[in-house]
Amino acid sequence: MTAPGTLRAIAPGDVGEVLTLQRAAFVTEAQTHGDPHLPPLTQTLAELRAELEDPSCRGWTVREAGRLIACVRVHVSGDIADLVRLVVAPDRQGGGIGTRLLRAAEDWLPPHVREIRLFTGERSHANLRLYERHGYRRTHTTVADGYRLVHLAKQR
Repeated sequence: MTAPGTLRAIAPGDVGEVLTLQRAAFVTEAQTHGDPHLPPLTQTLAELRAELEDPSCRGWTVREAGRLIACVRVHVSGDIADLVRLVVAPDRQGGGIGTRLLRAAEDWLPPHVREIRLFTGERSHANLRLYERHGYRRTHTTVADGYRLVHLAKQR
């Protein structure tokens, strides 16, 4: 079954909504990890705008009945792609939208990209299951404020 909504590239006019959705989606991550200062929660509108203007960044949104319900961004550097900020509105999680965005990001990558990297918090069990189900393997952990970040990678 295909996840609902319209998938399209992030447009300049989406930036404010993307930031609002990002903050809403990461509140539960902040609560789970006891860290209200996660970068997705503290990123400013100007920082997000600059990120999206960088030619190495590409992003997609999913809208349903005009409402932004999900988005993702990818940064490509050489043969490495970093997948960042895969977010789904809290009331729409669990319906396949995250999987759809993950596949869209992977499909967009230029053929010279050999590895896709990402990370999530150690207590983000649903995120870890999603990524591992799609072929991402744990590579290492790093320490954050009182918890660990789990880094994963997928070879192409």
